[in-house]
Amino acid sequence: MTGRVQVLATAGHVDHGKSTLVRALTGMEPDRWAEERRRGMTIDLGFAWTVLPGGDEVAFVDVPGHERFVPTMLAGVGPVPAVLLVVAADDGWRPQSAEHLAALNALGVRHGVLVVTRSDLADPHAARESARAQLRGTSLADVDSVAVSAVTGAGLDDLRSALVRLVAALPPPEPGVRLRLWLDRAFTIKGAGTVVTGTLGGGRIAVGEAVGLASSGRVARVRGLQSAGAELDEATGVRRLAVNLRDVDVAAVGRGDALVRAGDWEVTAEVDVRLHGAPLLRPSAHWTLHLGSAAVAARLRPLTLAATAGTTVARLHLSHRLPLSVGDRGLLRDPSRHDVVVGVEVLDPVPPLLRRRGAAATRARTLTEVEGPDARGEIRRRGVVHGSLLRRLGADVSDATPLVGNWFVHDEAAARLHRALQAYVAAHRSRHPLEPGVPVNEARVALDLPDAELVGALARPPLAVREGRVVDTGAEPALPASLAAAVQEVRAELMVAPYRAPDADRLRSLGLGPRELAAAERLGLLLRIGDGVVLLPGAVESAAQRLAELTSPFTASQAKAALATTRRTALPLLELLDRRGLTRRHADGTRSFA
Repeated sequence: MTGRVQVLATAGHVDHGKSTLVRALTGMEPDRWAEERRRGMTIDLGFAWTVLPGGDEVAFVDVPGHERFVPTMLAGVGPVPAVLLVVAADDGWRPQSAEHLAALNALGVRHGVLVVTRSDLADPHAARESARAQLRGTSLADVDSVAVSAVTGAGLDDLRSALVRLVAALPPPEPGVRLRLWLDRAFTIKGAGTVVTGTLGGGRIAVGEAVGLASSGRVARVRGLQSAGAELDEATGVRRLAVNLRDVDVAAVGRGDALVRAGDWEVTAEVDVRLHGAPLLRPSAHWTLHLGSAAVAARLRPLTLAATAGTTVARLHLSHRLPLSVGDRGLLRDPSRHDVVVGVEVLDPVPPLLRRRGAAATRARTLTEVEGPDARGEIRRRGVVHGSLLRRLGADVSDATPLVGNWFVHDEAAARLHRALQAYVAAHRSRHPLEPGVPVNEARVALDLPDAELVGALARPPLAVREGRVVDTGAEPALPASLAAAVQEVRAELMVAPYRAPDADRLRSLGLGPRELAAAERLGLLLRIGDGVVLLPGAVESAAQRLAELTSPFTASQAKAALATTRRTALPLLELLDRRGLTRRHADGTRSFA
């Protein structure tokens, strides 16, 4: 397993041995800028790596400790799983140390080592005990502690042993994790083009594949990969990584962006969250959300009037879209106060609109049920959800069964929607008695369903989908009384003269237009053989029997005479016999029986 450890500064204006410690462990200079070395303090993120006894490789992200560079520090904290928390023996715990610890605690970082540096200048015991007291009650309460001197080398072997234990304790990467590489640097290399760096928390990336920039959706191709100075064909998390990108300019990418695969993440600017720690109930447009390596302005809308057990839920409106998933952890801070305010846990990156009075309180109650990315829970809360959204939320759908296609519908929602569909079909039949049923797309809109194929799946007996319409097979078919009377008159006339179809004037006088005739035909009362030409059901078969007595081939005039009808009726009737394969029309217009 390959571990990654982040080094955090706890000093103010001076380094107090942090960067010196990294140099002693790795033989590399983490402070890249001359200004950093001149002033003896870390200003930007620095990087170094080494191989521990036993072969584990550890990368260090050296972050600044000064309060003016807190956003830079948080950009380095976000994506990494472990920490070296550095305190100087001759200076002890500092306000910046508390700010770093608050950030780590809010993010839930549990793995780390407390390192007391400069132990050649002062007894490390007091600084260690003071730091231990500060760690009590936090996620880092039980970490190892080591006293070292980077100058004399004392304690460095103990620190390496502690790092070996740290790496062994890190959880193994989960298989199938989606790619999300938070970026902390972007620059160009002559002859190579754009290069970005970041800590790959999970997933896989390979040379030659296409990746997307979360901020813009722009697609780039991976030209090369490098980790700890070595060229790679592919890489998996957790790993410190440099990625050479083709087809993207360095100006189009920067710190806070992320490399993702298309469709894997919900890239959103609105998100519902749980706030951990001190309740944060004041709406404001002045918060900054730090998540991964990103820092974006956020407006906060509390969804509860009072916090319970130090937590509450809220909706955040972000100034920039981020690739988020249920369970992501971040921080909200007020830049004007220069301190970490509260931890943030993403509960829903695709929240519903809050339009009605009381919707916020109802939403808050729903969100209290969310405990990480859970497919069954998401299906229950959303009612109807597509599998692709469940994946973007981070939920595993392997134990869930779709209702139809890739659509998952909770049982209670399915029953409710079936009842609503049945009621709509009944109401539609009452309003439009002549129509055969509800068009499928109309039913979809009425039930506010995202896909028409859900209508068919919800049309359980007695409902059914026939010829693109939802019908109630259990409802007794009937015509309005006035229409039934008109149809009965036509039927009575046809019983006397079976092949003398009523003409257009007669049908019009009875109020029988195309819709009315179609309704009568669906009920089996009449048979339409042509435009505005109706006979009784069974007329085609009886006509075939009568015409079979003619000598073949026979003409249309002979058929008209045999049936005692008009040309208006005879021609469509003969064409219908042709289509049914009972008769065969010859080139001269005569017909024979097939």
